[in-house]
Amino acid sequence: MSNQTVIISDGKLKEVTEGLKRIEAYLPSDCIQNHAANLLVLDNGDLLCTWFAGTQEGIPDIHIYISRLKKGESSWSKAVKVSDDPTRSEQNPVLFKAPDEKIWLLYTAQKSGNQDTAIVRYRISEDNGHSFGPIKTLFDQAGTFIRQPIVVLDNGEWLLPVFYCHTTKGRKWTGHKDTSAVKISKDEGKTWEEYEVPNSTGCVHMNIEKLDNGTLLALFRSRWADYIYISYSADSGRTWSEPKPTELPNNNSSIQFTKLANGHLALVFNNMNAENCTERRASLYDDIEDEESEENVVTEAVEDSGEREAFWGAPRAPMTVAVSEDNGVTWPFVKDIEVGDGYAMTNNSKDKLNREYSYPSIKQGRDGNLHIAFTYFRQTIKYVQLTEEEIKR
Repeated sequence: MSNQTVIISDGKLKEVTEGLKRIEAYLPSDCIQNHAANLLVLDNGDLLCTWFAGTQEGIPDIHIYISRLKKGESSWSKAVKVSDDPTRSEQNPVLFKAPDEKIWLLYTAQKSGNQDTAIVRYRISEDNGHSFGPIKTLFDQAGTFIRQPIVVLDNGEWLLPVFYCHTTKGRKWTGHKDTSAVKISKDEGKTWEEYEVPNSTGCVHMNIEKLDNGTLLALFRSRWADYIYISYSADSGRTWSEPKPTELPNNNSSIQFTKLANGHLALVFNNMNAENCTERRASLYDDIEDEESEENVVTEAVEDSGEREAFWGAPRAPMTVAVSEDNGVTWPFVKDIEVGDGYAMTNNSKDKLNREYSYPSIKQGRDGNLHIAFTYFRQTIKYVQLTEEEIKR
């Protein structure tokens, strides 16, 4: 698919009857780059989508935006900016509806090109996401990142998966030391305790769902661009099994899954890894100037350390949806939503060089329909609505 494809981001829903039957739209935004969508289905039938947008990921003009698809309407609303720190790149927004009906917006904020400087901020809405209260800091430890939503456990505790961007002083972050953990709150987000995921180096974007048998299941993105990894907890997230690779590929790009009303799991991901890739990037931000004060900041080498090296630049395509009927043991139903070359050797959107489909989000509405949103060429966010039956057809 050519990188000159014209994208009409007017937010209007359109029915597609060829191939995978679906309803789709490109969310309206005036920004050059749009990336990292997250969805939230509201009790009144409205659908919220949040993402980050600006010139380019990692630059301080990147901020958080939200759009709404009102129940019964045929167009998404124009994106509204809901963060505005001119000194930091604000990224990876997540929406969470708390048991008291308040909606939390969480996101990261980092210095230019330095993911290991990220902190986590939040705002709370008391009117179903139409407006938000003051910006506050949730976690101030540098290098703290989020991507997936809070899970409310059966005992009322909140569980938030995080990952840490580690590096060595004087070395530029490249991702190969990143680790995962969970934060657990017993007081609705006022205070948090942390529990590490053992031997999780390279496993990030931890996505957690409660299975019908009471077990917590987590899936991970892999910095090694090999496979999606899996872990379990049987004690409300205090201890986790060591992440192990599944049979599903991963290209060092984000995934998301959700438990459906019938107990099945639905997953969106890139059905691709780096196995046959001949090109790679040095890091996620290798085309952004480093703002570190040290004069001799260099990209961290791992050849002599015995550590595995993160793989950047694997194609981010196709965008694929899969269904499991056995708690994630197998995924026999697999369908591509979008196909293309997935060129991701640059994050450049200004020159329309990037052709990735990435960073998906998936949620089920009360009517049973599946709602999916993902990055389209880093130029817009694409929305797709379909059914489990269509995936399994």
